[in-house]
Amino acid sequence: MVSKVYVVGIGMGNPDTLTVAAQEAIEGSGLLVGAQRMLDSFADSSAEKVAAVAPDKIVSALRASDAQTASVLMSGDVGFYSGATGLYPLLDGFEVKTIPGISSLVYFCAQLHTTWQDAFLVSAHGREHNARGAIQCHAKTFLLTGGDTLVADICADLADNGLGACTVHVGERLSYDDECITTGTAKDLAGSTFDSLAVMLVENPTPIDRGPQAPCLPDSAFERGSAPMTKEEVRELAICKLRIDPAHIVWDVGAGTGSITVEAARAACDGTVFAIEKNEEALELIQVNKERFGLPHLRVVSGEAPSALSGLPAPDRVFVGGSSGQLEAIMRVALEANPQVRFCVSAITLETVAEALRCVSDLALVDVDIVQLSFAKDKKVGGYHMMMGANPIYLISANGPRTIA
Repeated sequence: MVSKVYVVGIGMGNPDTLTVAAQEAIEGSGLLVGAQRMLDSFADSSAEKVAAVAPDKIVSALRASDAQTASVLMSGDVGFYSGATGLYPLLDGFEVKTIPGISSLVYFCAQLHTTWQDAFLVSAHGREHNARGAIQCHAKTFLLTGGDTLVADICADLADNGLGACTVHVGERLSYDDECITTGTAKDLAGSTFDSLAVMLVENPTPIDRGPQAPCLPDSAFERGSAPMTKEEVRELAICKLRIDPAHIVWDVGAGTGSITVEAARAACDGTVFAIEKNEEALELIQVNKERFGLPHLRVVSGEAPSALSGLPAPDRVFVGGSSGQLEAIMRVALEANPQVRFCVSAITLETVAEALRCVSDLALVDVDIVQLSFAKDKKVGGYHMMMGANPIYLISANGPRTIA
């Protein structure tokens, strides 16, 4: 059985990019274990070779070998989306030494003459990901592609969602003689064909950034028109009560000017927010505010709920600012899509409050929270300031019961 194991990052596969330490470890090993394409790079080595990728298969090869020393070959660097993560816990009993390699991230950014310490890292190679969400939130995003996610797929998704102007750099066959680096906009590259294991660096000049500022934008930042708008003080509390995570799907039903929609989209920067509204003027204002704040993941839906909700992705959060008497039907549609959805209902009239409380009871919602918000804002009259009281607002928040009665 092997006694000493080197876990070696071999870079992108080209032996020319091996570190000296990696080369010495491989040359001194009687057993090489790794994917076949990695072993092929060391065809001249006289060491025993075992093609294995799964951690348990690798350990079985180490235990079955008569070699004293083995090198387990890992692509790129052992700390960058590497199989070494799953291997380490199984190496108890072995003397283990890790030798890092040159990752595609480091190499590609060097070829582009740019830095990588300010890049957000995403692996879209054989795993779940939200590439668009990452790109719309960061000025620079590096992506590994492969499996079911190809470069053209990501570019097409960006182009279809308002991010087609982002600059995309694509690296293929990095470090080899036929290395190819392509640069263009996401829109231009959407129809192109690239290697399945290509890497990308995407530059977004206008990423979403909440910054070190107040939780919500001031009322004066929005295009308002004559459509109803939820005031800043109410928006802050409503967003707080919704408890939006970055990757959430949010419905804003009866969106008005889209003030809650905009704030929700800034909070759900990796997700998608749908503004459902029936008023034509309000729809135009939502679109203006969407473009003003650079929110490509904000979708404007024309129509009246609940029928307009048909076909939308299941929501994690639902804000109801206007229901046109269809509150229970709206809530039932959301609960059927996601029994764990969280609601926040805004009400001005006592009749709406009563209807919301009836729905909470009939739908067996849990973690119910009711807040009445009253505030006054100053208005200058001559040389004086008068405090003008706004109508009291009720926010009724609750979570789905997991099952619907």
